[in-house]
Amino acid sequence: QVQLEESGGGLVQAGGSLRLSCAGSGQTFSAYNVGWFRQAPGKEREFVAVITRDGEHSNYADSVKGRFTISRDGAKNAVLLQMNSLNVEDTGVYYCAAAGGWSLSPVAFGYWGQGTQVTVSL
Repeated sequence: QVQLEESGGGLVQAGGSLRLSCAGSGQTFSAYNVGWFRQAPGKEREFVAVITRDGEHSNYADSVKGRFTISRDGAKNAVLLQMNSLNVEDTGVYYCAAAGGWSLSPVAFGYWGQGTQVTVSL
């Protein structure tokens, strides 16, 4: 078992930045690939970014490439999502999730946090 907890969400104006953190506890967090997903009201949960257990490889949704950066902080047992140049389409609940394998699909991730709300205003 691994437990995940997101933090760092909030309200920001378009063009601003936020940094989300996903803190892992329980089984060795570093043994898992970790992804970020988001869900806007009335829409399905969608992939945002994923990083390998060693932090060497990552992948991003086209909509966030060049604006978001995912990274691992081994000392803090956390995965960070730096979000820059935010726009209103980035609004939603952001979830981090852990998986034993490499995937961009939410169904492959067995462990989920409770989510943190990100709201971008004009």
